[in-house]
Amino acid sequence: MFARPCRSAASALRGYMRFNSTTAVPAASTSASSSATPPTLDQQLSEPAYAASVVHGRSVRAPHYLPKTHGIPAATLHFRGYHPRALDFFVHFASHAASALGVPLSKPVHLPTQRRLWTVLRGPFVHKKSQENFERKTHKRVVKAWDAHPDVVDMLVQYLEKHIAPGVGMRAVKWRRAPVGVGQKTLESVLGHMRLDEQVRAEKVKALGEQIVQQELAAAAGAAKEGALQKTEPNSS
Repeated sequence: MFARPCRSAASALRGYMRFNSTTAVPAASTSASSSATPPTLDQQLSEPAYAASVVHGRSVRAPHYLPKTHGIPAATLHFRGYHPRALDFFVHFASHAASALGVPLSKPVHLPTQRRLWTVLRGPFVHKKSQENFERKTHKRVVKAWDAHPDVVDMLVQYLEKHIAPGVGMRAVKWRRAPVGVGQKTLESVLGHMRLDEQVRAEKVKALGEQIVQQELAAAAGAAKEGALQKTEPNSS
């Protein structure tokens, strides 16, 4: 028997899938299409307009995976859940969302299922030797986004977090890339905070090193002299 929250989540998920699994709107008659003039290039439906339009039955179709342009990874999305059907449903939804935003997404990869076991006693006293086992399986999926702007990746992650399915967890790993010339800018900022002169004076560094060496030699000579004096002093006995 499922708990009440699990039953309500399952019923809501079935209702959502039933609502999105309607048949597509029938096309216009052949006579009307034949009489109409062919659409020009400006009148053709663009990809953003198609992604924003309502197409009944789109959720039951396979998502369109956009090809990679440069092969630069942008983010990795990890999904996990206890119910594999709900998990696969949300991964399917995430693939459709990425296609609508123009983000090239890889196909979902099944990671190893995490399995945990618990053994508890059925009852104390005479039933102490009778035990009961409980098991929990955590199913995992992962997809990878490529060649997308960081702002678009943030928009995709926020959209998925807002419409996440019950019983599904998500973790996003994003990559940020520094612009060209960031090393030179960092070096200039560090040198500006070091309060150095326009030219590094090697003479000062050399003089400071020689002063330290002379101080160490003088200290060593003084210690050796004190040791020699202690050896030459006669004993009071």
